[in-house]
Amino acid sequence: MNRNGTIKIHLDSLLAASGLSRNKFCQRAEIQRSQLNGYLNNTVTRLDTDVLARICQALGCSIADLLEYVPPEE
Repeated sequence: MNRNGTIKIHLDSLLAASGLSRNKFCQRAEIQRSQLNGYLNNTVTRLDTDVLARICQALGCSIADLLEYVPPEE
């Protein structure tokens, strides 16, 4: 964890709860499978607001459901 904290992406649990397959989700959200893997594994370094909006739309969730700020450990 870095000194400013991190952003945790909860796409894995939201996708599981939606019942959509990864392929169907990629079609609905108009994202590539490699992009999906980056968001699922929390390995993206720059969040794209357009992609985040498409993810939220495809899953019917809010940005607060998708992203969580984790403060740095003291």
